[in-house]
Amino acid sequence: MTGTRSFSIRRRILALAVMLLLLAAVVLIVFIRDYAERASDRAFDRLLAASALTIAGAVQVENETVFVEMPFAAFAMFSGQDRVFYAVEDPEGRTVTGYADLAEAMDETTSAEPRFIDVQYRDELVRVASIGRLISTASDTGWVTIHVAETQNQREALANEILSNAVLPVIALTILAVGLVWFGISRTFAPLTELEHELRARAPDDLSPLSVPVPEEVGHLVSALNGFMARLRNAMDRVSGLVAEAAHEVRTPLASLRAQAEVAMDEQDPEALRRRISRIHQGAVQASQLVSQLLMDATISHRLESQEIETLSLGSVVEEVRHRLDPDQAGRMAVALPKDVAAAEVRGDRVALREMVRNVVDNALIYSAGSVEISGRREADRVVLVVGDRGPGIAEEEKETVLQRFKRGHAGRVTTGSGLGLSIVARVVAGHRGDLALRNREGGGLNVEITLPALRRGRSQRGATMVSACIAAVALLAATVPDTRAAETIYPAPDGSATTTLSIVGTTDTPLFAEFIAGFQRLHPEVGVHYLELDSLPLYQGYIEGTLGSPPDLIISSASDLQLKLANDGYAQAYESPFVSALPDWAHWRNEVFGFTFEPAVIIYNPDELSADEVPRTHLKLAELLETQRERFQGKVATYDIGLSGVGYLLAAQDQTISSTFWRLTTAFGRVGARFSGSSPAILNGVADGSLALGYNVLGSYAFARQAEGANIEIVVPDDYVLALTRSMLIPRDAERVDLAHAFIDFALSPDGQRIAAGPTALGSVVPGTQGQWTQEAIAARGRGVIQPIPLGPSLLVALDQLRRQRFVDTWQEIVSPKP
Repeated sequence: MTGTRSFSIRRRILALAVMLLLLAAVVLIVFIRDYAERASDRAFDRLLAASALTIAGAVQVENETVFVEMPFAAFAMFSGQDRVFYAVEDPEGRTVTGYADLAEAMDETTSAEPRFIDVQYRDELVRVASIGRLISTASDTGWVTIHVAETQNQREALANEILSNAVLPVIALTILAVGLVWFGISRTFAPLTELEHELRARAPDDLSPLSVPVPEEVGHLVSALNGFMARLRNAMDRVSGLVAEAAHEVRTPLASLRAQAEVAMDEQDPEALRRRISRIHQGAVQASQLVSQLLMDATISHRLESQEIETLSLGSVVEEVRHRLDPDQAGRMAVALPKDVAAAEVRGDRVALREMVRNVVDNALIYSAGSVEISGRREADRVVLVVGDRGPGIAEEEKETVLQRFKRGHAGRVTTGSGLGLSIVARVVAGHRGDLALRNREGGGLNVEITLPALRRGRSQRGATMVSACIAAVALLAATVPDTRAAETIYPAPDGSATTTLSIVGTTDTPLFAEFIAGFQRLHPEVGVHYLELDSLPLYQGYIEGTLGSPPDLIISSASDLQLKLANDGYAQAYESPFVSALPDWAHWRNEVFGFTFEPAVIIYNPDELSADEVPRTHLKLAELLETQRERFQGKVATYDIGLSGVGYLLAAQDQTISSTFWRLTTAFGRVGARFSGSSPAILNGVADGSLALGYNVLGSYAFARQAEGANIEIVVPDDYVLALTRSMLIPRDAERVDLAHAFIDFALSPDGQRIAAGPTALGSVVPGTQGQWTQEAIAARGRGVIQPIPLGPSLLVALDQLRRQRFVDTWQEIVSPKP
């Protein structure tokens, strides 16, 4: 190469790498600084939140008055190097204890989730954690607000320490990386140099694969180059073979044309000259047909290699061939395709399939004088096209020969042809994974049978219809089964396959959950679903003890505290669903537990047993009603047995935390001889048939669905506070079809799944903005009380402590079932 010296890729890469490394070092230091500040904030924010939660746990109500006995642990967790301030406000905004000026500077809080803010207080920047504690008194329900503030000296010291400890390693690593880059560049270019030498030493016609040993990264380039040379060699071989055969076949008609033309030039007799010209025309037609077939053969070869695939019906291909024929020839075609054959859809190249049919029809028109019959039939997932004629047929020993290029049978010697038609047909059929058969007909003639794979859409639709019918039948049967709460149902795959099955164990009633399964299978028709329905506590215990049989792929339960414990104890797999960002923060935890419904705990009653005027609208009114009318409600009230029901224990534990009337209401249940059940459906059945007058803490999803079906029940969404739980999903660590579990979680959290939750199932959609009758917003609007979602988080684990749970259940049972 002459002129200026070419640039060096090595030096350019090195310079660019050094610039990028320096820029990365600067960005990394900035990131570390930001990370150090955020890490410091997270660490100290957790201490602030823990302090506020400890104080919130000490809030008590006596005689309608809020008081707090500050626990020692509230401030013992701080380092002692910063100043600490605090304040507690009652629901009316009055300072109960602490720094009144801090309370005046802060807004009231109506959430149990910690809220953090930086404010100037007493000439210092302080970080304040605010948290709410919902309390219920005889006269009202409201929020107690707790503020805990801390100066930020220790935060800044921790952030600076993290930054200083990280900067020196970044600088050292940057210098080391520059050296490694230079060494790596030199080693990287060595295989390319060797490859260059190998290619330069080759002869022009040497297209054999390269065998130079190269690294894996360069190996992909070598594999691609070898593949290209292989395709080039095949193309050259094919072109060479085609050219050789074409030259051999075209030479004869061209030589004949020349000889006939030379003789004609000397012919004086007009009649003889006319005969010569006729022979010249016949030879020209033969040569033209041969050239056309050669060009079409090359076109078909190219299109089959290009794989220009589309979906088309077999009937449309036959009609396209008919329209391209001369009217006289088209009139000889007798098309009698059954509807299912004409509508059968095949995947392939339109031009190749059209030329396939045209060549078969042309041969039939040429070799027979009568009509050409086109028929067909379906064979499972394949379609057969039959083209029949009454010509001379093909001898058995010639059937393999006529499928080769430029080969013709004995009957073809008296007609003009190129010998390419059937070879084109054979290659198109093979390229579409089909079969070609030549069968002589009784009475003379030939049937050409072309068998092609057909799409199975019709079968899939029939399968979906059958599955829908199965789901409806299962729902009808499940509605009449007694409340055994242990039902096993299999939903076959809509497309009829039986190789892919998703195993789910859950607490949702089978008829309701069938709606989710049907929606999931509309998106995944190849998946069958095996669903086992259990109560929440047996489900948890059965999985822990390994008595559920084969490990399920997905566990779904309304007892979110038990789900949290499974995940906390290491029994769940994490999954980053693309739909989790739409969930409220309280409805998911660690990408391991996902809530997908919004279900309030409601009071139900039989309108024949209670009038609308006397129906209790608050928890306190319910306790007073049972206390004053003990004989009337003796044995006529029901709620969960918290010793048997996981969701019942969860709701009772949350009730006890929020309401100051919980134990009073529990005592009232004991005095009226309340009946206890392990599930909501059993309570609903009793209230609907009149054997019970009232049910407490029934899941609203079941109640709304039963009411919509016409059950004789009415529903009260309490006016003081409303507990709302979310039915949650997790993937067990020993799940076999994790991919299917991921797909179901994505569906349940997607707009389609949430519309099912907000629809006839009445389970309630948890994602804000979902359309439907039973959305989170619509459910909240049915009552005037404070909606208190039960958040998915470690706080649920407190009530599951074995000693605490046992004391709570023992106390509850002693009150509701007093011994004589």
